[in-house]
Amino acid sequence: MQKQFIYLTSFILIPVFSISNTYGQKKHPVASIRGIVTNEHKVAAAYATVSLYNSSDSVLLKSTPATASGEFIFEELISGIYIISAEWIGYKKSFSGPFVLQNDQHLIVKDSIRLFPDSKQLNTVNITSKKPLVETKNGMVVLNVANSILAAGNSAMEILAKAPGVSIDHDGRISLRGKIGLSIMINGKLSNLSEEQLATMLRSTNGNSIERIEMMSQPGSKYDAAGSGGVINIILKKNSSYGTNGNVTAGFGYGRFHKSSSGISLNHRSGHLNIFGNYDYVNNKDYQDLKVARSNISSQERTYFDQQAREETTRKNNSYKAGIDYFINGHNTLGIMFNGYANQHTGSTGNRTVIGSQPTINDSTVLALNPSQSRFNNQSYNLNYKYVPDTSGRELSADLDYSLFRTNNKTVYNNYFYNDAGYPLKDPLIFRNATPSRVKIWTGKIDYLYPFSNRTKIETGLKSSSVSTDNDFQFEKLQDTNWVNDASRSNKFIYNEKINAAYANIITDFESITIQLGLRAELTHSESNSPTTMTNVTRNYFNLFPNISLGRELSERHDIGFSYSKRIDRPDYQSLNPFLYFSDLYTYNQGNPQLGPQYTNAFEFTYAYQKTLNLTLGYSHTANVITTTLITDTVAKTLIIKDQNLADQKTYNLNVSMPFAIRKWWNTTNNATIYYTSFNSPELLGAPFHSGKTTYLLNTIHNFAVSPLIGAELSGSYQSAQVYGTYDVKPIYSIDLGISKSFAQQRAHIKISASDVFNTAKARVSSAIPSQDYQLYQKQESRIFRLSFSYNFGSNLIKAVRIRTTGADTEQKRIKSNN
Repeated sequence: MQKQFIYLTSFILIPVFSISNTYGQKKHPVASIRGIVTNEHKVAAAYATVSLYNSSDSVLLKSTPATASGEFIFEELISGIYIISAEWIGYKKSFSGPFVLQNDQHLIVKDSIRLFPDSKQLNTVNITSKKPLVETKNGMVVLNVANSILAAGNSAMEILAKAPGVSIDHDGRISLRGKIGLSIMINGKLSNLSEEQLATMLRSTNGNSIERIEMMSQPGSKYDAAGSGGVINIILKKNSSYGTNGNVTAGFGYGRFHKSSSGISLNHRSGHLNIFGNYDYVNNKDYQDLKVARSNISSQERTYFDQQAREETTRKNNSYKAGIDYFINGHNTLGIMFNGYANQHTGSTGNRTVIGSQPTINDSTVLALNPSQSRFNNQSYNLNYKYVPDTSGRELSADLDYSLFRTNNKTVYNNYFYNDAGYPLKDPLIFRNATPSRVKIWTGKIDYLYPFSNRTKIETGLKSSSVSTDNDFQFEKLQDTNWVNDASRSNKFIYNEKINAAYANIITDFESITIQLGLRAELTHSESNSPTTMTNVTRNYFNLFPNISLGRELSERHDIGFSYSKRIDRPDYQSLNPFLYFSDLYTYNQGNPQLGPQYTNAFEFTYAYQKTLNLTLGYSHTANVITTTLITDTVAKTLIIKDQNLADQKTYNLNVSMPFAIRKWWNTTNNATIYYTSFNSPELLGAPFHSGKTTYLLNTIHNFAVSPLIGAELSGSYQSAQVYGTYDVKPIYSIDLGISKSFAQQRAHIKISASDVFNTAKARVSSAIPSQDYQLYQKQESRIFRLSFSYNFGSNLIKAVRIRTTGADTEQKRIKSNN
């Protein structure tokens, strides 16, 4: 396997750099023009945009940013006559020249270019164009939520639920157009969290901090192969101005319980340094109602369970980020970044389970009160470097990352047993779980972009990651007044994984046709070890992940496209752990050490009319699909939640989106998705299993311009019944609305919103397995009224902050939390 990977890496990268060297050996023009841009006071116009034109026909040849000292240079020029222009925010565009340049001449422009203030510049009014809420471009759907009224105060999870084609089930699992296995990225960095911990993070991420959400159903080979359902990239807001600037936010909400949030972000740039940081705090109390009616059928008897529970949780989340960018010169940038979070959740679940031999007969009752406390901590460090040698488009970037995740969930289960008359039936059963875990992730990656011409470019790169986890799960019983360890249910679990990857991606244009061909290779070695159960599972596998994308502009009004990709989803680390984690006395989660990766082949056809009406037709087949199953243990009379590899999943989907204006002051964005998903397995609970259903997703968002400073927003969503593995899910729908007011020269904004106005969002689930009988009802706090305030202060001139993506990508997505 190692040799295969080395050979393939050489096959991908050596020709690329050989071609690059070959080009470098050709004789290039060596003439150049350099100079300095200053303002009216002869002070350097730092980072002004400087452009070079051909004097004879005024064709733009190159553009480059000036350095912090106003210097610029244009290299690799041939003899000719040139004109130079310079632009700086708040100043008139200025032209110089023409300059006559001879072969091999290095011309220094004396006195260079002087810029003068624009007398027409408005000092008190900022004229901005508002982006549409939903955009479709380059095969990507973009949800611009920065100015959305309904995003204010909501969490990232709640905003995602409103995104076109996105569906979120009762356990927080996210799917796109019916496809599961999504990779969630934050600012281009894959989150690397398990489904449970990812849901926790998204629920604690303040919507005020989100700029936009990008959804890619067919990402290219530059992205990690993980994510069979596609990639969702959440771009957070950033300060983008030269000087000192920032933003403060505060919000309050109330449904059944209080919600509050606040945050501050700061950015300072001067000379070669850019310093940035932010801090956000969320304090929410919420609830969840759960009802389960089921029957357990064995050879001797049938037992009925009627369970009702309420969980109340207080979530206190602290997240922070800080870093420095050092602009060494106009070509080299070095950056360091530190970010993390420290979250604490406390809760209590009251549970009442009635057990009987008939649905209406109460033979016994179990009452439980289960207090819990969870802590989540993360520290991540990133060192990054970027090299842009010239204006040709060549670019080299490198990242080195280290992340440490620590979690600990503690729950006490107090179970009291009563007979049909309400008297104690037997002694209470009291036990507790403690689940401390630690995950370390090292990643390093390097990416290189080389344009062969204006029409063709190649992207290539390498990545290596190493993950180690240590989980020490403890199960203790209360005997008399002492806690005693139960060795049969306690477990230590260690997991190590290494992934080495290489990719190449070629993009070329032939007049109206765009072609992208990519190939990614990944070599995976993993080893899971449970010293308690003496089980060890080692896996080695090598995979190639090709992708192809074709785009054709038929006319000014009509565009079509086709794409294909192969992707993988590896099980998250904790899903491999055979440890039993209790939700209550009769429901628990169990890991599966034999769980293997799943592979998806996906095809997609797109059509666009006038760049507004967008139609997508897709098909995907997932082999060895990882599916969460809810299985009845007829002997113990319990429900077991466990991930298993079913044989396959097939998904057909059709998506149509179109924005249109009803009036000048009334704009709408509409999205409809129809998909059919089927699951198949030759054996599940002793019989072949098949499930499938056609599902409809409808989203509509309406924006009303009440006045230049007042806006309103209304959104509605509907999801028809669907099947997810062994779950049969009933329809779910909701309506949200809000209004906003801007003032203080549009630096300050107040927003009032109401989510799920009619309190209709609830999950209803039944078994898709005929031999099982259960009905599940789950209702989270969803009708919430919110008031939020934000204020931007400081400089708003030259953009400064670059979006930072790091190398700690796929690995963090699979960290498991039992919250």
